[in-house]
Amino acid sequence: MDQPFISVVIPAYNEGQRLPRFVGELTRVFLERPSPPVQFTVVDDGSAPEHSTLQRACVEEAQGRLAAKGAPHRFTYVAAPRNQGKGSAIRLGWRSAPPGSTWLAFLDADGAISAEEFHRLVELATSPTGRDVDVIAGSRILMAGRRVVRNLHRHLQGRIFATLTDSNFGLHFYDTQCGVKLIRGALLRPLLDVLREERWLLDIELLVLLKRQGARALEVPIDWEDFGGSKVIPGLDGLRMFWGLLQLRRRLERLSLPAPTAPESLPASESSPAGVMGSDRQ
Repeated sequence: MDQPFISVVIPAYNEGQRLPRFVGELTRVFLERPSPPVQFTVVDDGSAPEHSTLQRACVEEAQGRLAAKGAPHRFTYVAAPRNQGKGSAIRLGWRSAPPGSTWLAFLDADGAISAEEFHRLVELATSPTGRDVDVIAGSRILMAGRRVVRNLHRHLQGRIFATLTDSNFGLHFYDTQCGVKLIRGALLRPLLDVLREERWLLDIELLVLLKRQGARALEVPIDWEDFGGSKVIPGLDGLRMFWGLLQLRRRLERLSLPAPTAPESLPASESSPAGVMGSDRQ
């Protein structure tokens, strides 16, 4: 396999039922459609043995299909020693990514974001628009030409959470919690030793730190469908996340970062459609 252009982490906790279908779809789409090399790393976040067996098997099958076709892509499997949370699994996967990856990314394992939609974001990363941004983030915006399927409770909870997030951190994101993000590797790698969030707030921690580094971000409306089986406990996990926001803000207010070093090969473009996240501290 060539040096991967994008290294994608798929965190999986007890996803033995949903992950095989999704991995199969990713394999099919990336075999059928051209794209630069992509490495998919499924990180097993301490799943039960019956799920781990199914998860590992689908990854091995996908890698076999890719190798048989001579595709430039790869599927790998990493097992965490115990369950620590989605954020911890993503960080573990990023640490195992090939050092030359242009983009580091994560993608939820449930298939709510289809393989076709993820391929569309990969295409965007290779386009002139992608060359002028540092963060490409999917966003569940129901608008003309897009399809977002989720229940009213989750939608309302998400909007309340987004409002509280923006009031605390000023990120100006419509949807910080959408389960797909691509980040310029040169900006993300120096932050791996700074990231601490183990569960759902990794997205916000990451975006805040990237904002301090002056990263240029682009939210991309995507199709998204809730297939059920969410591990979020209604009400309780919402309260945990709201409390976590306050704790995260206190911690980040005390955190100092080294001065950012912008890659010379990535000049800012005045015509870029992306918003510059800024370098002001929150």
